[in-house]
Amino acid sequence: MAIADLFPAAEGILSLTVANKTDLIEQLGDRAADRLGRPREEIVEALQARERLGSTALGRGVALPHTRLEGLTRPLAILARLTRGIEFDARDGEPVDLVFMVLWPEEASEGFLPALSTICKVLRDNQLPRQLRQAGSAEEALAMLQASDQPGA
Repeated sequence: MAIADLFPAAEGILSLTVANKTDLIEQLGDRAADRLGRPREEIVEALQARERLGSTALGRGVALPHTRLEGLTRPLAILARLTRGIEFDARDGEPVDLVFMVLWPEEASEGFLPALSTICKVLRDNQLPRQLRQAGSAEEALAMLQASDQPGA
């Protein structure tokens, strides 16, 4: 699945203020619940259960909280840029300020790992996280993310 399909322009949040990882997951759960018409508690608990297995921090200030949900009809991904970095149990010890949350339909598990892999692949470029931190709008950040997934990018 292409980044453009995962991150529509409406799903970007710049300048999100959170106190810690729990607060972040709750706020992202609120946003996802509104978009999906699903119970907030279901989404938050699924994300927290995944974090209990091990941190989804990728390093260099980036995290990829993700989970699969039963009955979900389509994937949902939200890009959030935090106003200040938070502790996220990252292996490199860096605070997280860029977050890519992915919720995936349980019934369509075959596309889940490739989608996560695509996100990780585009984030390997050191320039992209820097550019995303400087984006002036959610639309600009998402355009950068989508452009990075194009051939030759």
